[in-house]
Amino acid sequence: MIYQNPVLRGFYPDPSVCCANGKYYMVCSSFQYFPGVPLFESSDLVNWHQIGHCITRKSQISLDRASSSGGIYAATIRYNNGRFYMVTTNVTAEKNFYVWTDDIYGEWSEPVFIDRDGIDPSLYFEDGRAYFVSNGTDDNGRSGVVQCEINIETGERLSPCVTIWNGSGGRYLESPHVYKIGGYYYLMAAEGGTEYGHMITCARSKKLWGEYESCPYNPVLTNRNLGGFEIQGVGHGDLVQAPDGSWFAVHLGFRQMGRWMPYHQLGRETFLTPVYFGEDGWFTMGDNGTTVGQFEIGGDFVQERKNLYTFENTEPRREWCFLRHPHEENYELSSRSFVLHGTDETLDSLESPTFIGIRQIDFCAGISAEVEIDSGIAGITLYMDENHHYDLYIEKGDTYRVCKKLNIGDVKSVEEVRNVSGNRVKLVIRADNLNYSFYAVDGDSEYCLGTAQSRYISTEVASGFTGVVIGLFAVGEGGTARFTDFICEYCDTEK
Repeated sequence: MIYQNPVLRGFYPDPSVCCANGKYYMVCSSFQYFPGVPLFESSDLVNWHQIGHCITRKSQISLDRASSSGGIYAATIRYNNGRFYMVTTNVTAEKNFYVWTDDIYGEWSEPVFIDRDGIDPSLYFEDGRAYFVSNGTDDNGRSGVVQCEINIETGERLSPCVTIWNGSGGRYLESPHVYKIGGYYYLMAAEGGTEYGHMITCARSKKLWGEYESCPYNPVLTNRNLGGFEIQGVGHGDLVQAPDGSWFAVHLGFRQMGRWMPYHQLGRETFLTPVYFGEDGWFTMGDNGTTVGQFEIGGDFVQERKNLYTFENTEPRREWCFLRHPHEENYELSSRSFVLHGTDETLDSLESPTFIGIRQIDFCAGISAEVEIDSGIAGITLYMDENHHYDLYIEKGDTYRVCKKLNIGDVKSVEEVRNVSGNRVKLVIRADNLNYSFYAVDGDSEYCLGTAQSRYISTEVASGFTGVVIGLFAVGEGGTARFTDFICEYCDTEK
């Protein structure tokens, strides 16, 4: 069957995958959002269903004052001897750690910390031993891909840390994974920065500790030379083998707004690309080393595309997320309504404002909700980070009014204000590739509050590693906002 990329749309970067019990399991980065490290299951590598998160308790991680693109960096998931492991970095605390579970549908353990620097950690298991691999600096001060043996029960180092590869010459060597395939140990990594020059490279050795020889075909995957192409920034991947013996890579990439519009606001997404081994034992990927919008995969199944999201067909702590650790007393969440109790923390804060969001997964969308307040302000935000977000909200002052506010870096501007007849209003945002348009429905009348260009909340403007999250929020100590009839509907992207 032919499948469409990305296989996981929206802000789900840095994918890692493992196989267990006839299923595939995948994790992605979550940064300052909580719960952390979304966890997905698939039977075919194309259709992924979220089954939970690896980080669900405050005791597992500190996100206090984690700025946007702080918190949880790239995670790796591995399965060994009936147990799942997820290893990652809390970059805000500068700590590498892993958690584990024997029940993929249940809770994960408390963190086990590893005394190593660097980011993008991975685990490799062989002959009852466990190895920790990351970028960083070894015991002799050499930077690169660093490896050491650890006690998997305690995280204690059992060997010196040794740099085993310095990459192929690209900047920002990261995302290392080790695999034993045939008679070789393969080391796959990313270089070039998680931007338009991103790429996947690899090396191999007959011995786990090296010396590793760089692949003569590096980079084995990159879209860096494809100008005027929607899919860009491909890299940071993980290998997986299907039951028929074929190989694939799950990896990140992003879709820019248009062919000649080098901006993206959906974040880095998850793509699936075939991997081909040659007679010489080296592998390449995709369409002549590039990722395209569709590939063919074995199997008789249909690719699912969920384009409608409501309170009824989502779960508050599965698809939805909070900024940092939420104050649970401020949320009453059900399949009929979300009731939010405001505080004085705004969306610009590095604390945890009253906010619950769901990722924007495509450019063209219609977003709406009925909002009722008793005081303060409440509404819908298109949130890239604390300095870049577009807000549409109802506010109580001398009268009730609806406002559109644009937050672009240091510029915080209320652009449109319209009085409304009472404390309940329907807020509507319509999105396309280039613009967001803002509306309020008061009784039988719909009012336009203007537009805003998408690119000003894109990664290219805001920087960072996240994507736009559609948030419901409330501000004002003692105020209560009731959200009902939430709808986020996307255009059909399969043409």
